Amino acid sequence: MNLVKRNNTNSFPFVMDELFKDLMGGTQYVNKTAPVNIKETENNFLVELMAPGFKKEDFNIELDNDILTISNEVKTEKTEEEEGKFTRKEFSYTSFKRSFTLPETVNQEGIEAQYEGGILKIMLPKKEEALPKEKKVISIS
Repeated sequence: MNLVKRNNTNSFPFVMDELFKDLMGGTQYVNKTAPVNIKETENNFLVELMAPGFKKEDFNIELDNDILTISNEVKTEKTEEEEGKFTRKEFSYTSFKRSFTLPETVNQEGIEAQYEGGILKIMLPKKEEALPKEKKVISIS
């Protein structure tokens, strides 16, 4: 995947937003991303996805053929009515989707998830055979 940083101050949407800001409320382009941290410990992997402002019901987590997919989709509609015949509707649509290929060492039956403080945490426990073994001292006979 190629990452390209865009400077919105020189882009067409920014120019259109500035031109129509007073007339029609602007053209709002929402770019939602979900930054992810992945941490490995001796017993598990921890996936932390930063997604503030959502409810746990907004998330969909699926596991299919060793691919973990985290997605979110929120649609809202706001209607303002003023005296007369004028009505304004504002639609909002936010979504993201992230997929990760799980290593063979993950115990897929023990995966747990929780959403707290704007961070979705997914615990991926390692299989028993992948856990570090205790040091064994072998005596010489």
